[in-house]
Amino acid sequence: MKTPEGDVFAEMKENPMSNDNSGTLNRRRFLARAAVAAGAVALPCIIPASALGRGGSVAPSERIVMGGIGIGGRGSHDLGWMLTEPDVQWVAVCDAVKGRREAAKKTVDNKYGNQDCAVYGDMRQLLAERTDIDAMLIATGDRWHALASVWAMRAGKDVYCEKPACLTMAQGQLVVETARRYGRVYQTGAQRLSEPNHVFAIEMARSGRLGPIHTIYADIRWRDGMRQDWLPAEPEPSKNELDWDAWLGSSPWRPYNSGYVNGGGWYHFYDFATDVAMWGAHTVAQALAGIDMTHVTHIDFDWEGPDVTMVTRLSNGVKLILYRVGGSVWDQCKLWHGSCGERFDGPEGWAAAADGYSRPDVSSPALLRDYKKVLAEYTGRTQRQLNHVRDFFDCVRSRRPTVANPEVMFQSMSICLAADICEQLKRSMKFDLRKAEFVGDPEANRLRSRAMRAPFTA
Repeated sequence: MKTPEGDVFAEMKENPMSNDNSGTLNRRRFLARAAVAAGAVALPCIIPASALGRGGSVAPSERIVMGGIGIGGRGSHDLGWMLTEPDVQWVAVCDAVKGRREAAKKTVDNKYGNQDCAVYGDMRQLLAERTDIDAMLIATGDRWHALASVWAMRAGKDVYCEKPACLTMAQGQLVVETARRYGRVYQTGAQRLSEPNHVFAIEMARSGRLGPIHTIYADIRWRDGMRQDWLPAEPEPSKNELDWDAWLGSSPWRPYNSGYVNGGGWYHFYDFATDVAMWGAHTVAQALAGIDMTHVTHIDFDWEGPDVTMVTRLSNGVKLILYRVGGSVWDQCKLWHGSCGERFDGPEGWAAAADGYSRPDVSSPALLRDYKKVLAEYTGRTQRQLNHVRDFFDCVRSRRPTVANPEVMFQSMSICLAADICEQLKRSMKFDLRKAEFVGDPEANRLRSRAMRAPFTA
């Protein structure tokens, strides 16, 4: 799993993102300014204020041009979120399911009051034709996240990709390498890294207000295994209604069944999804953000049997507990109330956050007195807004790494996927985090990748 140049995390630190500002946005600015200069010698004309960026609007030449791939379900939520940003212009949507792409087009066209949003059923056509697009939302099913991101970045697009960002460590490494090689900005959809309550809990740990952190917890909605079978064949829809081959992508070929497509039924099958990483893509990233991971080289995974929370020990002495919740256990969780929680324990107290909180949970009310101050210090130090898609768009402009950049994604996903493999093989293991490989366990290492079905390959 090591690249020819060396450690993949080290590579990201040496050159996280290209600082080259000669990209699409700057070319458009040059052309716009040239047009204005040329117009100075022409006859006067009336130009709408919106075209010049007046009245609170953003001039077209300054907008980030967006497209979306996989635009139903979570993708429709992200589309609505991104459409509120005034400096973003949506021009194209793509989905293998006709009804979803048509619904997305309607949403975009209603926003702009026209019929200009282009519709595609095949992402390859979209990426080949739309050289005007700056950035792409990837919100397909999990099986497509990594490959679609790689294809988009190779086509010169910055990428906002929903989580989990990959099904395997090999896919995650490929995303890291592609972003670095092509100088692309990448944000994975671990949006709680940009939400105030989670940021506060993370900063309480990171800043030392809790003392040296000895234990961190991540909420894992561990399921009772992934289905290894497949559903019976049903009559396949027309390719225009649903391109089944494209929907499957690099996953193994399976006969069409509406149960996969409707209601997210694919989520329960190993062919198309992961276990720990489904929620750990959020919570492990949240937990790791509160501690110094610089010198963490190895992780010990202690497997104690099914239905048991997994304890991992980082080489810096911190315990990372993958707290298994779900079913009846959910109501018994004493670490947080709600979903996607993380908690940090230190000698001076603890802090935790999860969805639905008005304020984070803390061991003492006194820890909340500096709530606004802690958040202000964070935004001042990082120059990041507490808005995940806004952080992405700001980084598209500045070319600096996002808060959930490829390195952050790969580190947290590697831990989640390693836990999945420990559960699958039912044994404890030692994992080399920098090399993204198990120590002295060839069988486990073979599970770090999956075969990719042609022609949907990297």
